[in-house]
Amino acid sequence: MDFDLPKEVALVKRTVRDFAEKRIAPLVPEMEATQKFPVSLIKEMGELGILGLITPPEYGGSGLGYLARMVAVEEVSRISAAVGVSLQVHHMGVATLVDFASEEQKQKYLPPLSRGEYLGTCAITEPTGGSDLLGMCSSAVSRCDGYLINGRKCFITNSHLCKAPIFVAKTGEGPKGISAFVVDADTEGFAYGREEHKMGLWGANTGELIFNNCRVPKENLIGDEGDGMKVALKIISEVGRAGMAATALGILQASFEEAVKFAKERTLYGKPISNLQAIQWNIADISAQLDSSRMLCYRAAWLKDAGRDCSIETTMAKTYVTESALQCSKKALEIHGGCGTMMEYNIQRFFRDAMVCISAGGTSEIGKLVISRAALS
Repeated sequence: MDFDLPKEVALVKRTVRDFAEKRIAPLVPEMEATQKFPVSLIKEMGELGILGLITPPEYGGSGLGYLARMVAVEEVSRISAAVGVSLQVHHMGVATLVDFASEEQKQKYLPPLSRGEYLGTCAITEPTGGSDLLGMCSSAVSRCDGYLINGRKCFITNSHLCKAPIFVAKTGEGPKGISAFVVDADTEGFAYGREEHKMGLWGANTGELIFNNCRVPKENLIGDEGDGMKVALKIISEVGRAGMAATALGILQASFEEAVKFAKERTLYGKPISNLQAIQWNIADISAQLDSSRMLCYRAAWLKDAGRDCSIETTMAKTYVTESALQCSKKALEIHGGCGTMMEYNIQRFFRDAMVCISAGGTSEIGKLVISRAALS
């Protein structure tokens, strides 16, 4: 077994870390103050190539794959989980097109997504809930010239930053009664709704997409009618959950670094608090969970690149790593003592960001159901 990253993936990791430290880090204070995504960053990420990591070269990407994507999201999230989650959701939109779109759709949408003309997104969640796909209310009624769409999507990352969101709606009943579409933002009847204000991930755009008698042409149907459930489950389980695991892994790494740094610098009773056994035990716990989390994440991405079934492994990674990020950022915050509750210290941001990651891409309870069913079978 070889635990070293392939050379091209290791290069991606170093390059993205350097970019995140130099270009993203200076933008974090403004993102925290305004809760707005720095739009200029989209073009920069496109030029760097991280928007097109899983896009085939013939459509403007590098096609480096999902392990490269994993380390890129991890390194971005180490500096800003808000940018990291925006990047991973962008890849969800890209993956949908790569795996299911027609050649015409790929030619139209993938190159601008790789260049950074806008961020991609997948709109699945509705006010009735995100885990119950069959309970969605959005409808797509077939007409001779296309589909008449009505409905509302909520809690959608990159909602207002995407010019061609991908979404699912009911075209019938049951699992085969859901279909996937892509809609151009200038289509009559489509509108952006309100933007949400979250407890964490400040700067990651989250909002509503509204369809009010929106007429979508038939050529905007992704795959065949009735493929929506298949599309949604594959993208959520294999791409979305892996991306949320990568985001949480970045938070975990940052929490570890902040905990170690503060423990060495903070003195108590004339000595650094890193000399205290209680502090050492907390840092040991964080270190072990960080290492095990990284193994889960990289294994899931490796399986995806190998073309093997990875839905259980990505669910394990998402469930374990997001929970670990919350637990470890809390321990790191406690190591900071009262300083940890002050807004000028990064650790409070990591804790808030980790909390938001728990429910994104499927709650921990849903993850445990998926894992337990696989184990029991």
